[in-house]
Amino acid sequence: MARASLLTLPNLVSTSRFALAFGFVASEAPITRLLLIGIASLTDFLDGWLARKTHSMTRLGALIDPIADRFFVLAVVVSYVAGGQLQLWQAIAIMFRDVMSIIGWFVARNISWLRPIAFKARPIGKLVTGAQLLTFVVVLILPAWVNALVLLVAALGIAATVDYTLMLWRERVRDGVVSL
Repeated sequence: MARASLLTLPNLVSTSRFALAFGFVASEAPITRLLLIGIASLTDFLDGWLARKTHSMTRLGALIDPIADRFFVLAVVVSYVAGGQLQLWQAIAIMFRDVMSIIGWFVARNISWLRPIAFKARPIGKLVTGAQLLTFVVVLILPAWVNALVLLVAALGIAATVDYTLMLWRERVRDGVVSL
């Protein structure tokens, strides 16, 4: 992997979410956590926009972005569970799509009759991420709304899992013939 493809501005913006995640875990101040969630949200938008604008989209960047997203989400969820702001069932509901995406990625890579499929962000997946980030803010400023948002994230997560599964199913190839 070329060093140049790693050191693009969009990739650096994506990788900043790892540092933001560590900062979130290290801080307990609500205002700092709100700021870190806001910055992480901004970087999630900014990395893709920069990649398109500067024509510096890379395979590595397409991999780093969702990993950085999941890492930030996991850090926030674990911090909230450890701090008592989220219950275990809520954490599972928030992380459902992420866990299913990882399972789907491994399945797609390890089943011989599935052709390699480029996993790209899909609109429903972006909605899940947005709802997750909104839930993280709500935990800090409107805790009475957390259950409703967790259920929304779970419903969107199920819809995203179905959407990605159907996309994978449509894209599969068996015996050299594209199947529907």
